[in-house]
Amino acid sequence: MNKTDFGRCAEKYKDTVYRVALNFTGNPQDAEDAVQEALLKLYLSKERFEGDEHVKRWLIRVTLNWCKNLSRASRRRLPTPPEELALSIPFEAEEQIALFTAVMSLPEKYRVPLYLFYYEEYSVREIARILELGESAVTTRLSRARGILRTELTEEGTRS
Repeated sequence: MNKTDFGRCAEKYKDTVYRVALNFTGNPQDAEDAVQEALLKLYLSKERFEGDEHVKRWLIRVTLNWCKNLSRASRRRLPTPPEELALSIPFEAEEQIALFTAVMSLPEKYRVPLYLFYYEEYSVREIARILELGESAVTTRLSRARGILRTELTEEGTRS
């Protein structure tokens, strides 16, 4: 990958990489570190990419691997509470804040597939490849995440 292609890809995918890492780690500083690591690996990579979608998938995979390694390391920062994260993101409606907070409160194993499905618009098959899971596992995690969110948001609505 030449410098021009790298610059274009870095600009195009840095926000996606950040969001994926933030969803996994729950910490903005760790997410920023993940972006730097993923983009450095892209710059140094000898991989021959078949197109932009291949680059995007590769970056997400590298990011998730880095985040998994970080979660095993002792230097991991504590996740930022979802309510604090919501304050740092400009939302247009109160419902968006409630949904974001509920999604970020999910365990990582449900939160990441949900993010990839709804925000990055990957299919179950693609998510399974990215996360190195079976398609049935991804489907189960999506279903459970939706159920948890439905319960939490319904309870939240009845408390208001």
